[in-house]
Amino acid sequence: MNIIDSFSERARTYISESKNNPVYPTQASLKMMKDLIEPLPENPMDASEVLSLLDAKGSPATLKSTGGRYFGFVTGGSLPAAMMAKLMATVWDQNAGLYVMSPIAALLEEISSEWLLNIFGLPAQTAVGFVTGATMANFTALAAARHALLKKEGWDPEARGLFNAPEITVITGNEVHVSLLKALNMVGFGRERIIRVQADNEGRIIAEKIPEIKGPTLLCLQAGNVNSGAFDPIEEICRSVNRENTWIHVDGAFGLWAGVSEKLKYLIKGIELADSIGTDAHKWLNVPYDSGLVFVKDRQTLLTALSSSAAYLPEIGQRESLQLVPDMSREARGVPIWAALKSLGRKGLQDMVETNCRHARQFAEGLQKAGFSILNEVVINQVLVSFGDSSTTLGVIKRIQEEGTCWCGGTNWQGKTAMRISVSSWATTDEDVNLSLAAMLSAAEKEIKNQGKSIQN
Repeated sequence: MNIIDSFSERARTYISESKNNPVYPTQASLKMMKDLIEPLPENPMDASEVLSLLDAKGSPATLKSTGGRYFGFVTGGSLPAAMMAKLMATVWDQNAGLYVMSPIAALLEEISSEWLLNIFGLPAQTAVGFVTGATMANFTALAAARHALLKKEGWDPEARGLFNAPEITVITGNEVHVSLLKALNMVGFGRERIIRVQADNEGRIIAEKIPEIKGPTLLCLQAGNVNSGAFDPIEEICRSVNRENTWIHVDGAFGLWAGVSEKLKYLIKGIELADSIGTDAHKWLNVPYDSGLVFVKDRQTLLTALSSSAAYLPEIGQRESLQLVPDMSREARGVPIWAALKSLGRKGLQDMVETNCRHARQFAEGLQKAGFSILNEVVINQVLVSFGDSSTTLGVIKRIQEEGTCWCGGTNWQGKTAMRISVSSWATTDEDVNLSLAAMLSAAEKEIKNQGKSIQN
């Protein structure tokens, strides 16, 4: 059997068997993968043998995050069309940095960009960049923000750097996500000098607590808190703060996708007023890793902040992606995004998001009915549940993870230890929810009995 046929057979087997395997790899699988640890071989190995070894030792040690019962870290699954398109793009092996390097990659980015702007109701002139994930999307947007704010102060950051540059005030909510803090740090704004504004019990920035804005200011908002799923009041803030030299950025890593639903788009009302937005496609669009998107309203600002040129890099007036994102040599990330949008259509995308939210409510209702505390208002696909005190909740989480029917992670919310359920996969069915809920309740019953406690609200 040649390597292509071998790969096809192994991929088919992996996908078909994933639903019946534990969501998290067994201890035996984790031990077996260590067989791959060895010194660099002296001699070549046939490609088919390499693939066979990788499948035998690696496949059992994977998380089945593409299935319907993985509820950790706001991880989407992989839509069949997007997965196959990603594989096709890998076969093509295109460098999507310049149009001349891959006309098809450039075209599919352009098509996808237009579709995305239409879906979210963003201005048609908005620049769209295809990056690795929300952290890099935020970084890219913040680089554009830095340029725009300093330019209005008469400073050219691309030419003169940040030494002795005018100071930019940075404001975030107190529940800002760590990826945005990382991006702020990488772009040169640091972490300790950020003004953190009080948030409410759901993690939403309190608009009235935002200090008076004077001088160049970067204000970062959030669409979808990573724990509660709550949204900052984007429109209210965009219309109320001084916009003379203020750049408003929205971290919408997963929450932005609520905007595809007629029922939920009120949550991102006013998003078109923001100067930039970052989001992931490998979360709620269910595109394979890695895939993120950045939207910048002022296209020229983004181009100026990230522009690069060399005599050997021909630009012919088409989409030149290396001018819109930090990396130059890059994979064709627009291909699986195009395939996901093409396969779903507007209605399919809306149905997927709304179904995930319905399943999240099912989890919340089932757990609450059993006597456990739901710690958040379930507005989209995020559920926070406490099974009692910290040790009990952590014990339940451990049992759930080890049992293997589903996988959920832990967090700390408003001073309480909680289990976080994030329903983000196209593959999650009613049956998956019922099986997972039963496994959660069974784990909770066993842990509470083991600790000699009773259910506490």
